[in-house]
Amino acid sequence: MERKRVNSSKIRSVGYDEKSRTLEIELSNGQVLQYGGVYPEVHRRFMAAPNPTSFYDDKIAEEYSAKRA
Repeated sequence: MERKRVNSSKIRSVGYDEKSRTLEIELSNGQVLQYGGVYPEVHRRFMAAPNPTSFYDDKIAEEYSAKRA
């Protein structure tokens, strides 16, 4: 999955596969997490968020379960 860099102290890059609705997040410490069942609209809002770290903490980390990639 191709990831795009984001401007965040906590998150290095974000990838998304619309077919499987999988969101992949690379943290600044190098850890890669995958979240399943993420709707395209959530990914779009995440990428457009003025503060990606806050969006991640509030809308992704709390709402979806992660697995290490």
